[in-house]
Amino acid sequence: MNEEIMKAYKELTKDELLTLKAALEEEYKTMESKGLNLNMARGKPGFDQLELCMPMLDVVNSSSDMRTMLGNDTRNYGDLDGIGECRRLMAYMLEVEKDNVLVGGNSSLNLMFDTVSRSFSHGVNGATPWYKLDKVKFLCPVPGYDRHFRITEEFGIEMINIPLHEDGPDMDLVEEYVNNDPAVKGIWCVPKYSNPTGISYSDEVVKRFANLKPAAEDFRIYWDNAYGIHHLYEDTQDKILNILEECQKAGNPNMVYIFCSTSKISFPGSGVSAIASSKENIKFIMSHMTVQTIGHDKINQLRHARFFKDIDGLNAHMKKHAEVIRPKFAAVLDTLEEELSGLEIGSWVKPRGGYFISFDAMPGCAKAIVAKCKDLGVVMTGAGATFPYGKDPLDSNIRIAPTFPSVEEMNVASKVFTLCVKLASVEKLLADMN
Repeated sequence: MNEEIMKAYKELTKDELLTLKAALEEEYKTMESKGLNLNMARGKPGFDQLELCMPMLDVVNSSSDMRTMLGNDTRNYGDLDGIGECRRLMAYMLEVEKDNVLVGGNSSLNLMFDTVSRSFSHGVNGATPWYKLDKVKFLCPVPGYDRHFRITEEFGIEMINIPLHEDGPDMDLVEEYVNNDPAVKGIWCVPKYSNPTGISYSDEVVKRFANLKPAAEDFRIYWDNAYGIHHLYEDTQDKILNILEECQKAGNPNMVYIFCSTSKISFPGSGVSAIASSKENIKFIMSHMTVQTIGHDKINQLRHARFFKDIDGLNAHMKKHAEVIRPKFAAVLDTLEEELSGLEIGSWVKPRGGYFISFDAMPGCAKAIVAKCKDLGVVMTGAGATFPYGKDPLDSNIRIAPTFPSVEEMNVASKVFTLCVKLASVEKLLADMN
């Protein structure tokens, strides 16, 4: 750590804070002169990760047998729910049966959008279409995934913040809303290595979800298992209960939609997505999907199935991803510990998987920190993005995305970030004094 007063900033006198501010401003000017241009705004795979999948492009070529194991020609129409071997591959990922899986295009976000849109236009399994209702509400664990919130905001759905704890959402609040308000139609969830906090839902939380007693017959859990096999470490890996099985045990087989994709496993723009649910839900979705499309890219599905083969192939590939990104996470976490530990101006979680590190600054500082980083050439996710409508009530949470830059760039970016945290915190404390 730099030579500065080594105690909690809140304990410093005004003169000490002014002295510290002057030193930090000098450091800020030095960093400003470097003309940095680093971007860690989104959880994008880095170049080395994308290189891992290049052999997939050789799996299917002009001399390949393009037929599935059942003999269907992937170059032609058919297999609306996806080719069998790809459905099986995605079932491995989601730990469900193949018959509960429908394979989509390259984007699970697209599947989520379509599911909400379908609920508005045609209802859910025969229930009243949402467009005919006076009010539709969704529960949103926060901090959470900004693109989830953008979907519900797009449709004018009222979003309700639910605090996210170390073991999952505040289930007392979830139960209160779901079990008593028929306008509550859904809840967004990232149950494993959550975006952005990295936490995973406990067994108790998953069971409480499965045992909800919704006031609305068309309530659904939107279970985005985006990081189900995205472990950072071999010896410490989170495992969560299977929500589809738990819902079946609880007598609520239709209550959950599970989403996933290979976007951060193969190629983000050319992966494969899937939705898993009860057979009744899948049948209803397909009855409308048959109007929307003749089928998704089956050649790409074949390519993925032949490259990964099974869960062992997927896990072996994800170990390679972990080896690439683990040093980048370490660069951030080590810098946070070295530069900010003991200063009481921020807290963070060390995730065991996923794509993000969640940082909580002093209340009222997040926007200032992100703005200062941008001025120094380090672009981050906008402050407030992890909350519905982009409004963090405490102006505190910041999502750090370490995967896209190189390790060397992450070391620099982390130094910039901690410098901006210090300077913004000092300025806030001085402003409060005044």
